[in-house]
Amino acid sequence: MGTREAAEQVRDGFERLYGTAPGGIWAAPGRVNLIGEYTDFNEGFVMPLALPHTAVAAVSRRDDGVLRLHSADIEGPVVELHVDGLAPLTNTSWAAYPAGVVWVLREAGHAVTGADVHLASTVPTGAGLSSSAALEVVTALALNDLFELGLTGPELARIAQRAENDFVGVPCGIMDQTASACCEEGHALHLDCRDLSIRQVPFDLPAQGLQLLVVDSRVKHALGDGAYAERREGCEEGARQLGVPFLRDLAYEDLDESLARLSDERVRRYVRHVVSDDHRVEQVIALLDAGDVRGIGPLLTAGHVSLRDDLRISCPELDLAVDTANAAGALGARMTGGGFGGSAVVLVETADADTVTKAVQEAFAAAGYTAPRVFPAVPSQGARRLS
Repeated sequence: MGTREAAEQVRDGFERLYGTAPGGIWAAPGRVNLIGEYTDFNEGFVMPLALPHTAVAAVSRRDDGVLRLHSADIEGPVVELHVDGLAPLTNTSWAAYPAGVVWVLREAGHAVTGADVHLASTVPTGAGLSSSAALEVVTALALNDLFELGLTGPELARIAQRAENDFVGVPCGIMDQTASACCEEGHALHLDCRDLSIRQVPFDLPAQGLQLLVVDSRVKHALGDGAYAERREGCEEGARQLGVPFLRDLAYEDLDESLARLSDERVRRYVRHVVSDDHRVEQVIALLDAGDVRGIGPLLTAGHVSLRDDLRISCPELDLAVDTANAAGALGARMTGGGFGGSAVVLVETADADTVTKAVQEAFAAAGYTAPRVFPAVPSQGARRLS
């Protein structure tokens, strides 16, 4: 189902639920990260691109303090809340994501006085493609328009991130929300997570005869289970021991010397991954600027090895997808996202896409794994109003 079809469905669903037409319809995409993983909360570099898959919301403002939320994707009645009663860490359902955005806006002094919301999403959940960020950003954009708040895309991304950090309780970095809010069609987004500066990097794969495939392993991941937080704490501990504010401040050229100063093997692995992945982002940008898209393939694979061996957030299904794709002729591949399941990205010649896809599917079948979902990652537009 495409975004336009989803928009028609949420409009119809809104009218059935609430008995009136919505004030507007908005969309915000999921994302896949090309390179730069677990670097964002270390104030490093990331390079995501928006997917065609979106969260679509039909929304109207209310002025009576009532917040009504409904999802077409989840069985259940309308969730009715009161904006004055919103409190962090009190809601563990999907509704916490849009409700958290309302809470953050009000905490920031914006007079958001309620809303009726009906949502539907084509972003696969649990696939490491930022379905939660899409929900947050589409809600933030709709409320920004309806209440005339005048917030920019990067500002909406920070609001959405705070909703996930402080209201939902997941200590994510800023990448997912910024990608959803700010990406442009046909580009990857180079985000400096220190100053939040962004650069749109042309990433026109069809012109090069290339495709970027997403392999959804169908292994669900959940970042709220503590593994993500443990790695974040380990990175922060490494920075403390090395006397720098963030791992971003360690020069790649000094990495071996820095690692020699760390006695904790776990912390050493985390530091090695983050500093080397920041360096890989810079290498990828240099290659893209030089027009050498194929040259980024080995860097993707090197990134996977680091995520598998140093950060240890891969899983057998993702390793199989990466190894099989590369053996079948891919230019490079790596897992993407928070890990422990989710998806891999695979760079292929367009002519080899079907061969690589079939090889991965057959390998999963032979291993007895659930069949993966494979689809092209087309660099797409970030959050926008549809009507």
